Amino acid sequence: MANTQAYNGFSQYKGNGSAPTYEQVPATIISSSTTSIYFGDPVEPNAAGYIIQGTGSASIAGVFVGCQYLSVSQKRTVWSNYWPGSDNSGNVIAYIINDPNAQFVVSGDTSTSLWVQAAIGANCGYAIGTGNTANGISGAYLDSTTINTTSTLPFRVIGYVIDPPGAPGTETGAYRKIIVAFNSVSTKTLVGI
Repeated sequence: MANTQAYNGFSQYKGNGSAPTYEQVPATIISSSTTSIYFGDPVEPNAAGYIIQGTGSASIAGVFVGCQYLSVSQKRTVWSNYWPGSDNSGNVIAYIINDPNAQFVVSGDTSTSLWVQAAIGANCGYAIGTGNTANGISGAYLDSTTINTTSTLPFRVIGYVIDPPGAPGTETGAYRKIIVAFNSVSTKTLVGI
C-alpha cells in the first residue's frame, strides 16, 4: 500500500519531558505579526528576538505547539493550538518545544528515491506547506532537495516509522513518515512574555 500525502507538521515523538507538555517553553509572537503559525510548524527568531513561522532556511527556535492571547472579539484570553495572525490585543504568548533531545515524526515530500536508509544521519531542511485553519494543524514536511551534510540545516534524519508493519507511513518512497531530531536549534531565551 502506497503512502498517502498527509502533511501534518512535526509531531512530538520523544523528549526529556513527559506527555503532554514535553517541556514546552514560552516564547513571544509580536502583536503586529499577521502570519499564521500552526501546531507543528518550525519557528525561528526574527531580528528582534520574537518568533515567526519558519522559512526552512534558517536556524530554528523550536516547534510551535500552541499559544494564548487576549482576543479582541471574544474579550477573553484564548488558548489555541495555532496562531491565526489576528484578533489579539498585545503580544502573544507562544509555546514551543526546543529540547535539544526532542524527536519528531514528520512526512517526507514527493521523493521516491531520497527517503531511503542511506539518508539516516543526514541533515535536511523543511517546507512549511499549507496549514489547516479548521483544526490548526501544520502542513510542514521535510524537503528532500536539501538532504546534505550541511551543519546549519535545522533537522537530522534519525530513522523511519516502521511499526506496525504494513501501516501507512512504513513504506519507502514518497510521503514516508520520518523521525528527525534537531540539528541546529537555539535554546537561548527569547523575548520575555
